[in-house]
Amino acid sequence: MPICETSSEASSSLPRSGGEARRNRRKSVARLHAIQALYQMEQTGQALYQVQREFLDCRFGETIDGQTILRADAKLFTQLLEGAVESQALIDQTIDRALVSAWPLGRVDSILRALFRAAGAEMTQKATPAKAVICEFVQIAEAFAPAGRASGFVNGVLDHMMREIRPQELPPLPPSASATAAESSG
Repeated sequence: MPICETSSEASSSLPRSGGEARRNRRKSVARLHAIQALYQMEQTGQALYQVQREFLDCRFGETIDGQTILRADAKLFTQLLEGAVESQALIDQTIDRALVSAWPLGRVDSILRALFRAAGAEMTQKATPAKAVICEFVQIAEAFAPAGRASGFVNGVLDHMMREIRPQELPPLPPSASATAAESSG
């Protein structure tokens, strides 16, 4: 049972006030930057502090092809990046339990690993409602994969992770979906 049905459903629930919508967009950009930073750290072996400084000092509000990228929420970016690094072992264990046994975390594409780790960090913070966290990261996954090929996979993994980290926030799975989820993860 997917939590985030479609990107249009998620965008239709965006707040109507300009200030609140802008704050939410800045948070979305922070999530994207956290994923990019985690990916960069994995690919280059750079330290947390070094990558964090690069993003905060150079990449926030940068101009690419004549378009200035909206400045990200620096506080959320920092919380996600530091939380993902500090709790990586626990987050990775949660991700592993959400994946089928034939497809361990090491086989997952590195950008999706970074996405799952950033999402896991936000899930543990509990400041953002469960469904909103899942929908935000599913939308980011849709941007990386053509024709939504990864969105169903990402949605399922994030749903499983959230049910483990914050089970009280999501509706219970119907009996048939619970059995299917248990079979695929065990």
